[in-house]
Amino acid sequence: MLAELKTILDIQEIDMKMIRLLRLRKERMKEIEQIDVLRAELSVQLEEKNKEVEALTLEIQVLEEKITEINSRIKRLEAQQGGVKKVDEFNALTQEITQTERERINLEHKISDLVDRKNSEDEILVKIRDSLQASEQSSLALQEEIRSTLEEIQSEGHSLFVERENCVHHADVSVLKIYERLLHNKKDRVVVPIENRICTGCHISLTAQHENIVRKSGHLVFCEHCSRIHYWPDTPEASEESSPKRRRKRKAV
Repeated sequence: MLAELKTILDIQEIDMKMIRLLRLRKERMKEIEQIDVLRAELSVQLEEKNKEVEALTLEIQVLEEKITEINSRIKRLEAQQGGVKKVDEFNALTQEITQTERERINLEHKISDLVDRKNSEDEILVKIRDSLQASEQSSLALQEEIRSTLEEIQSEGHSLFVERENCVHHADVSVLKIYERLLHNKKDRVVVPIENRICTGCHISLTAQHENIVRKSGHLVFCEHCSRIHYWPDTPEASEESSPKRRRKRKAV
């Protein structure tokens, strides 16, 4: 492995932790946004349902007032009927009273339907109000827990930043620039080893020639598929594979 890559690998490990923290922070912030959205939706539903119930209540009151007027009209008609002597006039008043009573019955049926509907809407209203209250109570606790997590993330991120700055001072400037450019594009590991002649970044097979170049090269070698920087791991197994095997001498017969 190139000596310049060892420091870059240390920086990369720090960067991966920082990326993980940023993703976690984003997820936690999204949770807060979802809580706020849920509460806003419940508030809107509560307001709309309140308006529906108020409209039904007003409609019922209007119809009840009409029934009161109809009852007064029926009493007047009945009073008139008591003072009528002619049969035709009596029958006409009777017919008018009957029609007015039918009108009252129709209104009573409408009121009954509206009351049933209002009762149903009242139940929904109570459920929405209870859901909103429960959501507010649980969301406060969850938001507090999330904010605590965000503070921990910020603290850990600051420590990683200081650690990274210390590593940067020991890194090759030109290699660091290349690494940071690749990291900016991929937001993932960009200095990766070769394993079984496969790029561990894009998982695409490589040629034997490319593998040999990575083993022996004194400069940066990039994956021809994903442009990541390749290196050969400094492990006993890799050293054994990279060194030519000695052939056993045959004994003279």
